[in-house]
Amino acid sequence: MDLEALKADVHRASDIVAGIKNQVRRVIVGQDYLVGRMMIALMADGHCLVEGVPGLAKTTAVNVFSKALDLSFRRMQFTPDLLPADIVGTMVYDPSNQSFRPHKGPVFANLILADEINRAPAKVQSALLEAMQERQVTIGDSTYPLDCPFLVLATQNPIEQEGTYPLPEAQVDRFMMKLLISYPTRDEEMKIMDMVADRAMPQVDKAAGKEELGFLRTLVGNVYVDEKVKGYILDIVRATREPSEYKVEAGHLIEYGASPRASIYLNLTSRAHAVISGRAYVTPQDVKALAPDVLRHRIVLSYEAEAEETPADEVVKRILDRIEVP
Repeated sequence: MDLEALKADVHRASDIVAGIKNQVRRVIVGQDYLVGRMMIALMADGHCLVEGVPGLAKTTAVNVFSKALDLSFRRMQFTPDLLPADIVGTMVYDPSNQSFRPHKGPVFANLILADEINRAPAKVQSALLEAMQERQVTIGDSTYPLDCPFLVLATQNPIEQEGTYPLPEAQVDRFMMKLLISYPTRDEEMKIMDMVADRAMPQVDKAAGKEELGFLRTLVGNVYVDEKVKGYILDIVRATREPSEYKVEAGHLIEYGASPRASIYLNLTSRAHAVISGRAYVTPQDVKALAPDVLRHRIVLSYEAEAEETPADEVVKRILDRIEVP
């Protein structure tokens, strides 16, 4: 693709993204970080794991995105008694023709909110994570492709850990990003209070559709990434595995480093971030902005790190401070 055509496409993409965000912000007050990262996940075709206390508009954000993009939305509340069939579906008997027919579960939607995913047992978690990875599910003897686009936003409550089934590292690795969201500011919370009290929930209009989203995803693949920036991505990821090789003082804090999915996803999310920023090329700043979100759940901390209460974000910061920016 020639440079002028690419610039024109990026300009068009910026208008599409701005239109989607404008519709979302009619309902969602603040949470720019969550909204921006969800947009990146949609463009880069990945899933998000969100950690935050209840009441931070996670469900509302996914619902509003579905309306702004004219996509189907389903919310699944994960509980200890949930079964895999409750998610993917099952075969039901049809007495009219004395045969079984498939009854598709809530996973057959474009945007899925998996609320408190760590409340469900391993079998149920695996059923959803398999669907995320394979983009298809098997019901009975038949395999059914999932709707496209397909994005899962799974939430975890960082406070209440009693009666939970923590996600194994291998399963957490399938999420493109892990997002940590916090409370709104005082002014934002004042605006939220007034909006709810006045019952003034604005109408969300369609800002784009599957065709525009397909265009954005194609454009992400066409964004230029210089060889030096690719090397920078690899150095950051490989430093989580061999910190001593890169002279990062974090070797005692890391039990296992990030998998190759980290470099794949850091490359894709950096491209999407560049498009949202109105550029047809990736800069090291794009990589640095997305590195904590892509890496924080892929680094398995050592017992020493847990004893010192050193978070994964601190390890990522040490790596970013040490690796030379091209």
